[in-house]
Amino acid sequence: MPEGIPTGATPPKDWLQPEAAKALLDSRGTLPVQFQDVSKAAFFIRGAVRHTSCELSTGLSELTGCEIYVKEEYKQFTGSFKERGARNALMLLDEKQKVKGVIAASAGNHALALSYHGGLMGIPVTVIMPTTAPLVKVNRCRKLGANVVLQGAHIGEAKDHALSSEEYKGLQYINGYDDPAIVAGAGTCGLEILEQVKDVDAVVIPVGGAGLIAGMSLAIKALKPNCTVYGVEPEYCASYTRALEVGSPEAVAVSPTLGDGLAVPSVGPHAFAVARNYVDKVVTVSEKYLALAILRCLEHEKAVVEGGGAAGLAALLPGGPLDIPELKGKKVVVPLCGGNIDITTLGRVIERGLAADRRLVRFAVTVSDRPGGLQA
Repeated sequence: MPEGIPTGATPPKDWLQPEAAKALLDSRGTLPVQFQDVSKAAFFIRGAVRHTSCELSTGLSELTGCEIYVKEEYKQFTGSFKERGARNALMLLDEKQKVKGVIAASAGNHALALSYHGGLMGIPVTVIMPTTAPLVKVNRCRKLGANVVLQGAHIGEAKDHALSSEEYKGLQYINGYDDPAIVAGAGTCGLEILEQVKDVDAVVIPVGGAGLIAGMSLAIKALKPNCTVYGVEPEYCASYTRALEVGSPEAVAVSPTLGDGLAVPSVGPHAFAVARNYVDKVVTVSEKYLALAILRCLEHEKAVVEGGGAAGLAALLPGGPLDIPELKGKKVVVPLCGGNIDITTLGRVIERGLAADRRLVRFAVTVSDRPGGLQA
C-alpha cells in the first residue's frame, strides 16, 4: 500500500505500486512537490483536519448525465479545503518560527485556515486581506484571533503589502496556493477521493492559484494514472489558461467574479510546475454558470457553497464546457471546495441563478390611471 493511504483500504486494481509511482514522478524530473510530500502531509494533518465525505448525488447525476460524487470540503471547520495545506505548513515550521509567527495574503479561506490552526497550535497569525474580501470571512478571522489588515484591491496587491512592509519583518510568509507545503497538503484531498471512490473516472477541480489542482493531480495521477483530471477557472480571471498559453505564470487582468476565491492574477510558479505535468485539460466558466452551480448545490445537496467552490460543478452543467460526451455515464468526483459565501451575495446569486433558469422574470407594464385600467 502506498504511503499516506489509510491501512486496511482496498486499492483499485489499477493503482500503481510504490515503485511504479516513483518512476512516474521521476519521469517528470525534479518537481518542487513530490508524492512523498503528500504522503507526509496526510500523516501530519491526520486527526486535525476532517476526513470529509464523498457521496453520490442522485440529483446532480440526473442533471449532468454523469455519475456525480461530491467531496464535501465545505464541511471543514473553517468552511474550505485550505485547512489541509495550512495545517501542514504550520506543522513544518521550526520552533523559533512558531514563536515569531506567520503572515499571509488571502481573500479569505487561506486566512481562515491559518487563523484557526494557528490558534490551535499557539502560533501568531497575521493575514492581509484585499478590501474586496467577503465580510463574513474578515470577521471570522478576527474572531479566531488573527491580526487582520485590509489592504489592496485584490490578492496580488495584498501580497505585495505583506512582503514589502517592514513591520512584518521576521514573520514567515505562507503563500496560500504556491508554498510547497500548501500544495502537498492540498494533495491529501486527492488521496481521500481515491480511497472513497476507487473506480473514479474523472475529477473536476477548481483553479485559482493552482495549489489545489497541483497537489490533487499529483496524488491522483501517481496512484491512478488513467483518471482524467480537469481544471476549471472563472473566465474573468483565467490565469492558469494564460500560463499554459505562454509557458509560464503571467499576470492577467482581474474582474469582479462570483468565484472570488479563485481570482488570483497569476498562478504560483511552484504549483504550475507541478500541475502542468498532471492536469489533462483546463476550461473556463462564465458567471452565469457559477451562479447556476451555487443554486444547484442548494437545490440538490442542500449545501451552501461559494462560487469558487462550485466551479467544478459549474463546468459540468448542461451547456457548460464539460458537458461533453466522453464524461456521460462516467464516475466523476467534484470537490465542493468552500462554503464561505457572503449572505448578501448569496441572495443576489440565487436571484441571478433563477433568472438564468428562466424561473424568475422581471417585466414592466404601463397601466392607465383610470377606472378599468387594470382590466384593459
